[in-house]
Amino acid sequence: MLTNVIGENAGKIWAALQGGALTTKELAKATKLKVAELNMALGWLARENKLAFEVNDNETIVSLA
Repeated sequence: MLTNVIGENAGKIWAALQGGALTTKELAKATKLKVAELNMALGWLARENKLAFEVNDNETIVSLA
């Protein structure tokens, strides 16, 4: 199921953010997720209010909430 894959990818993002905030580009590199996979998993975590987002110089910075 796609839902299972999104959940697994959300776990990868969660683990990567344990070390601190990352830009979406850094997060994609750290998790080795494709853009679509990254966005779906970010949406999952955002919907659960697990993430904080900040935009700086046209880059989105993601951290754990």
